[in-house]
Amino acid sequence: MSRNGVIADLADMVAYVKEPRDAYHGRALCVVRPRSAEEVAAVLALCHDAAVGVVPQGGNTGLVGGQTPDESGAQIILSLQRLDRIREVDPASDTMTVEAGVVLARAQEAAEQAGRYFPLSLAAEGSCTIGGNLATNAGGVHVIAYGTARDLALGVEVALADGRLLSNLSKLRKDNTGYDLTHLFIGSEGTLGIITAATLKLFPLPRSRATSLVGLADPRAALALLSLAKARAGSALVAFEIIPRIGVEFVLRHQPGARDPLAGAHRWYALIELASPAESGTEELLTELLGEALERGVAEDAALAATLEQRAGLWRLRETLPEAQKPEGGSIKHDVSVPIESIPAFLAEAEALVLRQAPGARPVPFGHMGDGNIHYNISQPEGADRAAFLARRDEMNELVHGLVRKYSGSISAEHGVGRLKRELLQKVKDPVALDLMRAIKQALDPKGVLNPGKLL
Repeated sequence: MSRNGVIADLADMVAYVKEPRDAYHGRALCVVRPRSAEEVAAVLALCHDAAVGVVPQGGNTGLVGGQTPDESGAQIILSLQRLDRIREVDPASDTMTVEAGVVLARAQEAAEQAGRYFPLSLAAEGSCTIGGNLATNAGGVHVIAYGTARDLALGVEVALADGRLLSNLSKLRKDNTGYDLTHLFIGSEGTLGIITAATLKLFPLPRSRATSLVGLADPRAALALLSLAKARAGSALVAFEIIPRIGVEFVLRHQPGARDPLAGAHRWYALIELASPAESGTEELLTELLGEALERGVAEDAALAATLEQRAGLWRLRETLPEAQKPEGGSIKHDVSVPIESIPAFLAEAEALVLRQAPGARPVPFGHMGDGNIHYNISQPEGADRAAFLARRDEMNELVHGLVRKYSGSISAEHGVGRLKRELLQKVKDPVALDLMRAIKQALDPKGVLNPGKLL
């Protein structure tokens, strides 16, 4: 490996040893930046022999501290960013094989250039990488139609802890030859092996889209609208997001150029998008759907985007919401999922519990109602002390996560476990499942060199 493949200067490592929310800071022996899967495997072989911990890192956009080293300074960071080749795009088999360091937006562009569509879509798609997306089993706004990152991968290439390279890349849709090793590594957060490349599924390129923001009375109306959208639009329904009024107000207040598309204020909103490979039909379908929802009293009002600019404006209300929370002070955030039919009851009970525990706090729950994933964020009371509010994080986490368990949900829907939820996982995961996870970890990484201190 060339000399510039290793960063050892502390000043040059700063960007690698902390994560976006600045919640976790670490130290590292060095940052290693290999250019090939073989170099990744060689680094792991050396670290395995020396029992040195290896922290894999993609675009460093993760939100649970899974990509940051600990404070010991005894671990290395293995950056996958220079593994950035798109090895093949195969329209005939609707697949694309890319390396782990390929930025998600670039993978989307490569698919589009071949007349195909790669549907994984995240707020961080301009900087997150395919390897990180797979390691954390990323979700995003299109899970309702296409599934998570796990559902979009046919095969992976993985560098194992002892330096062996597993080539499990495949274009096959059917392969019943034993254990599904691909899915074993996806979502393992770099604790079982380091994904160096993947073969991804592609789909027909959408040629028509229709997007609407719908004003609603409450989450029960949102659930009724979702059921109606599924029944009327079927596979054309590619996104169904919910936003509370307070979230819209935050965006209008703090995001330049944001505007309220509806004439009046509504307690809740649904952002609906339909897409189809046909050149027309989605707008008519969504218009009919909205008309039926209004006639039935499910929806209170709706705005249908007539231009690309208007569509972007509707999505801006959803995509900039996390950023718009920052000027409002401290925010305690949760990435959870509950069964879709339980979302209205969960939201009502969560708000009551939060306000009883912290009067004046401002719940801002939003997200992917179409797949049950709610980002249950809680902004501090107006005028409150930020540090004092954030000091109540454990208290609020116990409250929200306890309610999630009551509804048979998950404490981590799409962000992963990392360092943030490692201890909590031990409390909520089935003990037999934890035993099996530890046994798999021991079998594949007996010295514990892969992303130590994360997940388990």
